[in-house]
This record gives sequence, C-alpha cells and structure tokens, in this order.
Amino acid sequence: MALVTLLTLATLVGCKSQVGGDVMATVDGRKIFRSDVDKYYENQIASAQQRPTGEQATTLRLNILHQLIDDEILMRRAEKLGLLATDDEVDRKFNEIKSPFSQEEFEQRLKDKKLTLADFKRDIRRSITVEKVMNKEVSSKINVTDQDITGYYNAHKSEFNLIEPQYHLAQILVTPTPNPQVHNQNAKAQNEADARKKIQMIANRLDSGEDFATLAMNYSEDPETSGNGGDIGPAPESSLRNTDPATRDAVTKLKPGQYTPVVTVVNPATKQPAAFRIVKLVAKEPAGQRELSDERVKMAIRTQIHDRREQLLKSAYYEVLRNSAKVENYYARKVLDRNGVE
Repeated sequence: MALVTLLTLATLVGCKSQVGGDVMATVDGRKIFRSDVDKYYENQIASAQQRPTGEQATTLRLNILHQLIDDEILMRRAEKLGLLATDDEVDRKFNEIKSPFSQEEFEQRLKDKKLTLADFKRDIRRSITVEKVMNKEVSSKINVTDQDITGYYNAHKSEFNLIEPQYHLAQILVTPTPNPQVHNQNAKAQNEADARKKIQMIANRLDSGEDFATLAMNYSEDPETSGNGGDIGPAPESSLRNTDPATRDAVTKLKPGQYTPVVTVVNPATKQPAAFRIVKLVAKEPAGQRELSDERVKMAIRTQIHDRREQLLKSAYYEVLRNSAKVENYYARKVLDRNGVE
C-alpha cells in the first residue's frame, strides 16, 4: 500500500501528553485539542501552493475537526467490541509500508507530511481499527446475489458494449524539472541529464525483473499516478490520439503485461525533451458486447453493487454512532457566534 494512502486524518487515541491548550470539541468527555486539529491541518496543506486563509482555512479546520470527532466515536465503539488494533497488527502493517524505502527516504516522507513516527503509527492503528469495525458491523452483512447481478446487467447492458478497444495502462514518468507536488526525494531529477540517467536506471531494474508498480511508486514523478503504482486506468483506443506520437506508437506494439522502452516526450513548441516515460500495457479489451457469462463482467458488477451499498451503509452507520454519542463541538459554536471570523 502506498504510504500516502495512510497519511490521513486520525484520532489521537489515548494521548495523555496534550494538556492545556484550547479544547475544540469533546466526545463522551474525551477532549480534542486545537493542537490535534493543527497537526492534521498542516498535513493537509503541506503540498498546497498557497496557505488557505479566511473562510477557506476555517472550513478546512471544521472539516478536520468533524473527521476527528467521527474517529473518536468509532474508536469508542471499537473498544466496546474488542476490536482495537493490537500492537502486533500495527507493527506488521508498519513494516509492510516501510519496507520499500530506506530509513532516510521514509523519514523524509514523514517530514514532508509534517508527521512524527508516533503520529504515523497512530494513523496505522486507526486505519486497522476502522477496517475491523466496518468489516464486522457493515461489510460482512452485505450480500450481493446472482439475481442482483443479473438485474444490474439487464438494466445497464449498454455499459458493457465496448464501441472500441480499451487500453489499461500504467506509467513511470521522469521530468527534467523538479515537480513541487512530488515529495519523494527519489522522484526529483534536477535536469535533463539527471532525468535520462534516472529513467535508464528504472528501465534496467525493470529488465532485471523488478516490479513495475513498486518502481512507479518509488520513482515516478507523476503525482496523479505514482501513489497508485503508476496505474492510469482503462481508456478507449481513441484516447491514444491525444497522447504524444512516440508513446502512441510504442503502446500499440505491446501485448498485455509488456512495457515500452524509454519514450522521450518532446515539447512540440521547443522541440526539447519535456519528459521521459515507460508505459506498461496492463490489459487490452476488444470491442464488442461483453456478455453476462463473462466472469469479469460478473465480478465488476458484484464489486460495483457491493461498494455502492457499503458506502451507503457506512454513512448510515456513522450517523447511528453519532446519535449515541455526546458530542460538544466548541469550535463550530465559536465560528457561528463570530459569524465565520475566528
């Protein structure tokens, strides 16, 4: 799992070191301090071009506080169910996340996100705990029947008629100019020479059998896809017309599972290299109607119905938990009393 997926809002469960300071809210008597909110506020804006101000900053703090309140409510439920993450579970997940990185790289990622090691482990504990509670209370109770799948297919049959072939692609991108949105120190070539050396190093490691997704996560300079192992997702064949000719020509020669040689993307205006990339063809779907007898169609429908129901039931579950908790949101009251001015 990419590191960025776990650097989310989390409750500071059982934190005894925070005494004094502004109490922004309480949940069943447990205090959430301004320092709690500030920590995740700084995390949220770490990669922003400009710091938010005025109403925008206040709205972000309200949203963060709302999430921290939800976290605290759910943690209390986890305690009652005996589902709090154990130290062994936290350690296993921590080692799994950290394993692709050197100690220096990992510490830099935490620094970029303005989190301490203790913060990060609390995030892991919260993430595991939430998953355990939701699996028991929500996900395990969802049943998608064959009748559900057939009904969905018959009502949405046109969705499974591919007018043209679909290409599912992933990429590793390196640019000659450092991207401020990319926080991995491995992902910052400083000039064209550095970029050429770096993309060739990646190509050599791919040729040696290393995993494409792991290399993309560690070295790609595309902030939109690197955290997801370089996955661009499926797109119609016609979309290849919108990419550069070198990439288009290389991709159309691939078979599923293969990747291109290093492709130089040239800026048409300056005729200079704008980027270097390696593109993998994850899968290719032919045009035509995909029938319900196709197991991939059944699986896609089952997943979509399950995810949609799960999202709905999780929202309802949180509302039920809120109804049973005593919440005092002092910050929201302060914003209201001061007409939106902190």
